Amino acid sequence: MITHMFVTIQLHKCMRRDVFQAIADPVRRDIISLLAEQTLTINAVADRFDVSRPAISKHLKILKECGIIDIKQQGRERYCQIQPRNLIPAFLWIDQYRSLWEEKLDSFENYLNKLQTRLPDGQAKNKKDE
Repeated sequence: MITHMFVTIQLHKCMRRDVFQAIADPVRRDIISLLAEQTLTINAVADRFDVSRPAISKHLKILKECGIIDIKQQGRERYCQIQPRNLIPAFLWIDQYRSLWEEKLDSFENYLNKLQTRLPDGQAKNKKDE
């Protein structure tokens, strides 16, 4: 049992989290957006969310492990600062699908426009007004 716990602890130390784990959670995405605007203390970040402080601390820890933020001590306060360069792998991965989704959305818009032109005039006007 002790060997299992030791191996598990060592495995967790060796496994580095990645940017995709950072952006997988909506609260972490919101924290990233917040810190993209300004550097904030941990308390200031926690005050912006209706989530417990331990939960925010855990989210910040994950963001730090992923390299998305740095936490620096200044006097009594600990400040969170975004490291945007570490978001580049996620951006590049998402960007490769941008044209695919734009094509799909354009196609869907064209389909909806065709449906509207097939409706009798009175129905098409009512649908546009809704």
